[in-house]
Parts: sequence; C-alpha cells; structure tokens
Amino acid sequence: MVLVRAGAEQVTAISPLLAGLCDDAALFPPGNAPMDAAVPAHLEHEHADHAALVGPFVFPAPRLGELPAILGETAAEQDGELELSLTVPGGTDAVGAALVQLRAIDGVKLVAMEIAVPEGQAPAQLLAALDEIASAAPGVEIFVEVPRDDRRPEILAGLAGSPYSAKFRTGGIVAAAYPDETELAAAIHTVVGAGVRFKATAGLHHAIRNTDPDTGFEQHGFLNVMLATHRATDGASVEEIAATLADRDGTSLAGALAGLSAEAVDSLRANFRSFGTCSISDPLTELVGLGLVPRSSTEPSAPTGSVDSPSTEEGPLA
Repeated sequence: MVLVRAGAEQVTAISPLLAGLCDDAALFPPGNAPMDAAVPAHLEHEHADHAALVGPFVFPAPRLGELPAILGETAAEQDGELELSLTVPGGTDAVGAALVQLRAIDGVKLVAMEIAVPEGQAPAQLLAALDEIASAAPGVEIFVEVPRDDRRPEILAGLAGSPYSAKFRTGGIVAAAYPDETELAAAIHTVVGAGVRFKATAGLHHAIRNTDPDTGFEQHGFLNVMLATHRATDGASVEEIAATLADRDGTSLAGALAGLSAEAVDSLRANFRSFGTCSISDPLTELVGLGLVPRSSTEPSAPTGSVDSPSTEEGPLA
C-alpha cells in the first residue's frame, strides 16, 4: 500500500464549489486506516488550511464501542466535538441502539446518519421508520443508502418531498459494485428531477473517470459526478449525463466547473452534498493539480493505511 501525501500541493482557500465535499471515510475500504491513526488525522485536517474541504468523520455504528478510548487518547488535540456521520449497516432497526450508545460518548456530535436498507424491507416500512428516527434525532441529516434492486424507484419516489437524502454506492472492492455510466446517470437524473439531495460513497478514488491500473475497474470521477449533477439541473437527458460521467478530459471538466456561476454552484451543491473518501490528501492533491484550489506551503497528513488504489481486504463499507 502507498501512503499518499499532498506534499507542497496544499490549499489556502476552498471555494463554495468544493466546501465540505469530502467526508472522511478513512476507516473504510480500501484505506482501512487504524482508528488510532484515523481520528487524530481527521482532527488535523479540521485545523489545516484545507479544513473547509472536509466534511464529518464517517463512522460505522458497529464500532462505537471503540470510540471512547480513542477520544480519550486524543483529548489534548481535540478542539470542540468530533462531528460524525454514522453509518448504520443494520438498517433502521439498528438505529435506536446506536443512538443510545452514541449519547453516552462524550466529545462527539452526530450530524448525519447513513442508513442501509436491509433486504426485504418494503419502501413504506422504511419511510415510516425514518420518520420515527428523525423525531429521535432532530437536526441530524438522514441519508438512505438506496439499494440497486427493484425497490429503488419506489424508495426514491418516497424520498421526494421528504427531509431525507439519498446515498448512492459508486464502487467497492469488486467490479460489480461499480454502477456503469447509464445506471448512475439515471440515478442522478431521477434525484435531481425530484429535488432529492444525495451523496456518493466508495469508488470515487480520483477526480476524473479512470481505469484502475491494478484491478482494471472502471472508476467514476468525483468531478464527473459534480458536472453531471449540474447538467442534470439544466435539463440534460440520461444519455447526456452518462456522457459527462464517461468524460476523461480533466482539463475540460475542471474548466467547466470553475466557470459555473455562483447560482449554479449553489444549485449543484444543494443537490450533490458530498462523497465519502478514505483519503483526504488524494482528492486534495488532484484538485490542486487541476487548478481548482491554490497551492500552499503546508502539508496535510494521511493516516497510516491510506492507499491510492482498491485493496482486496474485506471490511465494512462506508
């Protein structure tokens, strides 16, 4: 595995286009960073020049029992509460116990939950459960990891007009976890048309569409997703959105995004909230290289275990 650092390629300012774009999913594959490295690294990111790029620390609910000891070790470094986006792979039925456990932990603030939809849960049951969860956790943004099965249309229709957001998986540790351009384009077209906010997770290892040289996986670029979302708001068809997702011209993609008006940026980011990344330094370095953020003299750190390509190591996915 390769430890990636941005070196001299740091930032002095983050534009509204990129603010809060990168949720810190260092604990998840393919990075699988040790928690005692990932938490201090996140706190360092929060106090770095590039802090505005960084979203909450993505944390798996099944590992909440490990968090108090880690927070105790990092207490001297911590300024304020550690903001968490809690992933709940067990679905809505597992949320209550996770909330009870989390409330007993000092030094954390729950800002979001990312809730999986278990096999067999009907959309109507899901939406009713979400309403109960929202009452128990006011002010917490709730994302539903929309499954890639025949329940997807009904779930997305149910999210329309609700306070809940969608989460799309855009990759993983096997090729089948990556939706192709048409599938992802259809999802973006649907949520933008319905006014449903969304985030993405897994597989967005680079800014631009690419083929991983080690695995051969076709990987979406997070800038492609951003520009595709903008074009969806302008009424682009699924075919046009898919073409944007397939574009490998980084200069063109970066230039198109840099040229957006303030109003267009606001609309884009209101739709596409963020994406989970197991490395903050990787996207930062690429954004600097594409000219979307300026250079600076300081260096961000990455927790031991961060890598620049997918591994075959199994683990809970963000």
